[in-house]
Amino acid sequence: MTTARGFAAQSGDTPLAPFTFERRAPRANDVAIDILHCGVCHSDLHTARAEWGGTLFPCVPGHEIVGKVTAVGADVTKFAVGDVVGVGCLVDSCQHCPACDEGLEQYCENGLIGTYNGPDADFGHTFGGYSDHIVVREEFVLKVSHAEKDLAAVAPLLCAGITTWSPLRHWKVGPGMKVGIVGIGGLGHMGVKLAHALGAHVVAFTTSESKRQDALALGADEVVVSRDQAQMDAHVNSFDFILNTVAASHDLDAFMVLLKRDGTMTLVGVPEHAHPSPNVANLIFRRKTLAGSLIGGIAETQEMLDFCAEHGIVSDIEAIAIQDINTAFDRMVKSDVKYRFVIDMGTVKAAA
Repeated sequence: MTTARGFAAQSGDTPLAPFTFERRAPRANDVAIDILHCGVCHSDLHTARAEWGGTLFPCVPGHEIVGKVTAVGADVTKFAVGDVVGVGCLVDSCQHCPACDEGLEQYCENGLIGTYNGPDADFGHTFGGYSDHIVVREEFVLKVSHAEKDLAAVAPLLCAGITTWSPLRHWKVGPGMKVGIVGIGGLGHMGVKLAHALGAHVVAFTTSESKRQDALALGADEVVVSRDQAQMDAHVNSFDFILNTVAASHDLDAFMVLLKRDGTMTLVGVPEHAHPSPNVANLIFRRKTLAGSLIGGIAETQEMLDFCAEHGIVSDIEAIAIQDINTAFDRMVKSDVKYRFVIDMGTVKAAA
């Protein structure tokens, strides 16, 4: 075993603080990784503060990891010491159910294992990327091809990037399609960038006029302030696909009426309180679909990383020291970040 240093929450109502714990020594199919950067996801906050229930304490969050390989097991063939790699939301799955066989490990039918707060036979539960190193089986490690200067901004691609990429690819977004992105935050800003790069005509929806220029700069062709009914009405029955990234309860019908016949709106945000029930007539009379989507499998995540490297796509980030994580959590609650915090994990040494 090796000793890791990181930050952990000891309960739902205590701040994250320095924490020392054990990692397993690399097994034959394991990759050991020194963590350089770790993105800060809303899921980290909800889990550390026990807002979703089921948090296993002590909790070391973090599932948007970029680092360098320091050791590999004897059976590892895809990675070598010195490689720049990523680890996302998953570190294991059964590998033999129908979902895993199709490369959809995120839907594993026998219990996927999250990068943190998942079951672990050696240590009780998994500890995430708010730490100086991690050990992960080869099948769940990803190659990172971006330039070194961009590595901090690559980290959020491992969650925010794949969460938006997976539905865009599943519903075959591309040239000739009119695509809406609802919400311009950590997820939404990636949705705009990716849909634009895939060749779609992108319309960004925001509740704030102040985000118009930002959305255009991200790649939106048009911006609609969703609180302005006249702006919404101008787009009725015109969208092929809408990606709704908003994690707060809201009126889904306001967007469902914007879809064409056979159009789909996909939800990727889980609200604290349920959305008002949508009007079924909106679905029936134009054969529309209201759908949901979770992150992505390993192959799809690798596809996304390669696409982003080829097209020069990264997240818009604010880099922070690990010592500032509790302040960052408070700011996230207020949506006071453009658009993703990323921890410089080199700062964990100063916190020891």
